[in-house]
Amino acid sequence: MQEPLTLFCLPCAGASATMYLRWRRLLPSWITVEPVELPGRGGRMDKFPAESYAALAQSLCDELVPSLPERYVLFGHSMGALLAYGVAQGLYARRSPMPIALLVSGCAAPSRQDSQRYNMQSDAALIADLSKQGGTPEEVFDNQELLRMTLDLLRVDYRVCGSYEHAQLPPLPIPIHSFGGRADEISAARLNDWRLESTQAFTLDWFDGGHFFLRQSEDWFMFVLKKRLMESRIEVLSATLASA
Repeated sequence: MQEPLTLFCLPCAGASATMYLRWRRLLPSWITVEPVELPGRGGRMDKFPAESYAALAQSLCDELVPSLPERYVLFGHSMGALLAYGVAQGLYARRSPMPIALLVSGCAAPSRQDSQRYNMQSDAALIADLSKQGGTPEEVFDNQELLRMTLDLLRVDYRVCGSYEHAQLPPLPIPIHSFGGRADEISAARLNDWRLESTQAFTLDWFDGGHFFLRQSEDWFMFVLKKRLMESRIEVLSATLASA
């Protein structure tokens, strides 16, 4: 019998937790997919969206700590990856139970973040960026109400990303697995520097596609994701048996 594992998933800028719901069908039953909803979207539309990276990461820690399962992993794509890192660092600082791994997708390492990249605030600039990234359904661009909601949320999320300030924090005592798109503008060097944030194993897997390679190469991405999760679970079981 497979030991259960909970996969907490944090969304990218401008998105909600629903971006991960289909993973519940695509991943095996021993993996419990738990999309994390951020304030101001989805089921938390009544909450004012945070505009500070530090405040949002801290509030996510506060929400997760009371109900952390025995074995879990943090995953995030783009802004979600940076938030997952902030949550992991917050948990480490509080001496809370740590995830067995941190999985970061489509995101430069904390030391290689470019806050200037998020200065765009006009509708035209945001629409151009959405089109460039390629992760927004065409129906959003064709529906003025949906487009307005998306732009307003993206504008706030870009303020969150732009407010991130890198600090020299202790490396995390957990493996970090990074994922990148071959056609994305994030360079290999900026992805490789995630290795500096861990004292444990580091991997970097590449996929065909741009910033949203996890959709463009979904079958292969799901295969590799499951492989990394299985490896993480096996490492924890081996460590538990060794210490018994």
